[in-house]
Amino acid sequence: MLVLFVDYLMSLWHIPGIRLLKYVTSRSAFVAVLAIIIAICGCKKIIIYFNKRGIKDEVRDLNLPGQFQKNVPSMGGIVIVVSTIILTVLFADITNIYIDILLITTIMMGILGFCDDYIKLYKHNKNGLSAKTKLLVQTILGSIIGIIMVFHPDVYVKKKTYIDNSKTIETNKLVTSVPFFKNNEINYCKIFSFSGRWYIVLFILLMTFIIVGTSNAVNLTDGLDGLAVGLSIIVLAVLCVFAYISGHYDIATYLNIFYIPNFSEVSIFCSALIASCIGFLWYNSYPAQIFMGDTGSLVLGGNISVLAIITRKELLLPLLCGVFVIETLSDILQVAYFKYTKKKYGAGRRIFLMAPIHHHFQKMNIQEPKIVARFLIVGIVLGIITLATIKIQ
Repeated sequence: MLVLFVDYLMSLWHIPGIRLLKYVTSRSAFVAVLAIIIAICGCKKIIIYFNKRGIKDEVRDLNLPGQFQKNVPSMGGIVIVVSTIILTVLFADITNIYIDILLITTIMMGILGFCDDYIKLYKHNKNGLSAKTKLLVQTILGSIIGIIMVFHPDVYVKKKTYIDNSKTIETNKLVTSVPFFKNNEINYCKIFSFSGRWYIVLFILLMTFIIVGTSNAVNLTDGLDGLAVGLSIIVLAVLCVFAYISGHYDIATYLNIFYIPNFSEVSIFCSALIASCIGFLWYNSYPAQIFMGDTGSLVLGGNISVLAIITRKELLLPLLCGVFVIETLSDILQVAYFKYTKKKYGAGRRIFLMAPIHHHFQKMNIQEPKIVARFLIVGIVLGIITLATIKIQ
C-alpha cells in the first residue's frame, strides 16, 4: 500500500521510473531484495543479543557426529515472520482476501511457535507447549481457512471449457487440481455430497489435516543446518510460480489451469517469505549460527499448506513436499515398529538407525553438509516434476 501511495505522488510530479512499482513483478523483486537485507541484519542482531545473555537452544544429546557444535541461539524464525509481515503490509494490497489469509496464517503460527520457543528457552522446559495446544491452534486456523474458502464471495476460480465447440467460462468455489489425470479437477461438493450440508465440515476437516500435517512435517525436518529452510525455499518457489500464473487469465488459460481472480498479489507475499528464508539461510547454513525454532518451522509449514490450498494445488503437496513426507513417515514407522516389536518380543526393534531419516544417515557417518545437499537436490527434482504437471493446451 505504501508503494502505491508513493507511486501516486510521484506521478503527480511527473517523476519517471517510480511507476514501475505499481506492477506486481516489480514490487515482488523490490520486496525480495529488502527481505534478504532485513533478514541478514535481523539475524545478526538476534545472534548478538542471545549470545550476550547466554541463551542457547538446549538440544538433546543424541550421540550424533558434530552435535557438540549445536549449542547455538534459537528462535531465529522471528526474523522471517517480522520481515514477511512488514513487507507484505507495506507493498501488497492488504484488502485482498488472499493476502489476509496468508497474514492470518503467519501471525497465528508465528505466535504459536514463539510461545513454544519461549517456554523452551526461558522456562527451560524442553517439551514446550503441549501437543494438544498446538493441535487446537492449528485446528482453529484450518477452520478459519475452510470457512473463508466456502463462504467468502471473492474466493473462487474460473476455467475455460468447451461445450458443443462453444467456449464458456465456468466459475467454481470448492474445486481443486488433480495431477496426472485427464480433466484434472475435482469438486469437493460432489465428493462430500453423501453428507448433505455436512460437506462444509468435511471440507474444513480436510483443510485442517493438510495444515497440521504440513506444519508438523517441516518442524520435524528441522534437524540439520539449513535443511528445513532450504527445502522450504524450493517448495515456496514452486508455489510462487503457480500463484503468479494463476493470477493472470491469459497465462492460466494457455496452461490449462485455474484462473484465480485478484491472485497475483500473492506473489508479493511469496517473494517476501522466500527472500526472508534466503537471508536467514545466511546464518543457518552449516555450521549454523542460529536456529529458527518452532517460530520459523511452524510458520513455513503453515504457509506452504495454505498457499497450496488457495492455489488449488493441495493434492500436489505429497509430491512437492516429498522430502518432508519421507521424514515424517520415517519417524512414524520407527515409533510404530518399535512399539509393536516391544509388545511382541519384549524388546523394541528399529527400522532405521535413528529417526527422522536424516539422523539415520548421520549415524552412517555421512557428513551433515553432504546429507543436506543431497536432500536439497531431491527437493529440486521433486519441484521440477511438480511444475511438469502443468498441462499446456
